[in-house]
Amino acid sequence: MKKLLSFFAVLASTFFVAASAFAEEASGAAAGGAGSLKAVLAISSGIAIAIAAFGGAIGQSKAAVAALEGIARNPGASGKVQTPMIIALALIESLVIYAFVMAILLWTKI
Repeated sequence: MKKLLSFFAVLASTFFVAASAFAEEASGAAAGGAGSLKAVLAISSGIAIAIAAFGGAIGQSKAAVAALEGIARNPGASGKVQTPMIIALALIESLVIYAFVMAILLWTKI
């Protein structure tokens, strides 16, 4: 619980720092103009890849732990466990890659 709370504290402080960093740029532009859109796109692309990487890492770790526990309990089934684990890890990683592509697409709009 303490780690989760500290994660959200870091996430919230990142929002405040990013908002103040983009405030100077937006002050020169017209209100609601291109400067604020660039700031929103930059923040959203960063948040998208951060959330995707965090979720992908958690999913991959849980899949690896389950597979390794299964192999530890029954070493003879390692061949039957290893192939589905590799496929599952590839599918989890593909979701992170899709988020990375979307973040790049948002970033190129800046």
